[in-house]
Amino acid sequence: MKELELLELNKIVKRFFILDYKHAADFYYLKVRADIINDSVLSFRIFISEQDYNYAFHWQDNNKNLLIRWDNSPHYPHLSSYPHHKHLTNKVEASKEVSLSEVLKYIEESLR
Repeated sequence: MKELELLELNKIVKRFFILDYKHAADFYYLKVRADIINDSVLSFRIFISEQDYNYAFHWQDNNKNLLIRWDNSPHYPHLSSYPHHKHLTNKVEASKEVSLSEVLKYIEESLR
């Protein structure tokens, strides 16, 4: 599974824990908590099938304060990127669809 390989190889990830994993021939679901080198935490869940890609990537600081969360839950239909959006501390903004590799890259750049 490419997500686990990304976590294993990424230099900003100290360790990660698989919280849930389900799969069949045509889908998989993965829920993970990853500890980042600055003591922040990235929690995410993804569901991938031929028809769907559902995700939520939640990055928080070591005091459990939201830094950013990207997801495609069908909220905020007024946003131009619906259903894709990102949550910041006090607002929700339009966002493109994101993958784990893009999220890890964003976090890595934020840590510089």
